[in-house]
Amino acid sequence: MRLLLDVMCGGVVSYLRMCDHDTVYAGDRGIEADDALLAVARADDRTLVTRDVALADRAADSILLESRDVETQLAELADAGIELTLADEPAFCGRCNGSLEKVDRTASRPAYAPDPAEIDVWRCRACGQHFWRGSHWDRVAKTLAKIGDGEPIEDP
Repeated sequence: MRLLLDVMCGGVVSYLRMCDHDTVYAGDRGIEADDALLAVARADDRTLVTRDVALADRAADSILLESRDVETQLAELADAGIELTLADEPAFCGRCNGSLEKVDRTASRPAYAPDPAEIDVWRCRACGQHFWRGSHWDRVAKTLAKIGDGEPIEDP
């Protein structure tokens, strides 16, 4: 799904990208004005995700989140029909939303990344960041599992 998240919804950006949603974050582009958000959503054919009731009402396609808590926002997105399953082969960079490519098993890598001969590693074509399924992936999987188990999530 193609999404545009306003600055009030930044906590769920990486989750959505890791679930293979093409997710533009307004904060990454310095967009705050409602008219500019609506223009980007319209031009890029994106669903606007916001906590702003008036803005959601003005958008052609929007999802209104009520909570400020990330886990509750994720539950609200799931309730709105957004698939929240981690991708087998991630497609979008968690940092910039660029497209990812799998790193060849024999390729060199930065010192912070694991050896691609030992674990699958992806590199963003836009920003060069490397990604792999490590402890962050495990934490996201655990959070998404809580949402998928049907248990109510308390909004702090």
